[in-house]
Amino acid sequence: MKQIRKEPSRHLRKKVTGRGIDELDKKIIFELQEDARASFKDIARKLRVSEGTVRNRVLRLIGEGILKLQARVNPFAFPHKISALVGVNLKERHPEKQMEEIRKIPCVTSVWNATGRYDLFFEVMVDSLKELNEVLLKIDRDYVRGISQTETFITLSSGTKFFKLS
Repeated sequence: MKQIRKEPSRHLRKKVTGRGIDELDKKIIFELQEDARASFKDIARKLRVSEGTVRNRVLRLIGEGILKLQARVNPFAFPHKISALVGVNLKERHPEKQMEEIRKIPCVTSVWNATGRYDLFFEVMVDSLKELNEVLLKIDRDYVRGISQTETFITLSSGTKFFKLS
């Protein structure tokens, strides 16, 4: 198994361009989605390209912020964990500032800016309903300023959702 431990070299760290990714990039990503532990050599053999091509493309995709390889866990495999999605409305629309503050909350696994009824969403994984309640009660007072309201959705099941362990 090849491990990616170093940052891509400067010439591979390009800005994301409007052209996106090509068919080979997609095929490599599909292979990694199927098995993120697959070696570059195995992927190259399957796609009939060189190992160096796969390595360079993966490093480029990581460097451009298109691809991120991470270990994630199934929250439903932990009987005493609760996952929830929280919709947030802001008093004033400065989402980047609030998103950065929300990211600092220890139980938050992801946060994003959205359109629609809520300005932001974030996901949490906590050990109990009590902990979830404490986080929600403290969010505006201790964690993030400028929140006008939140709505929380507890996740009951999912076959596709995986979280960072917090």
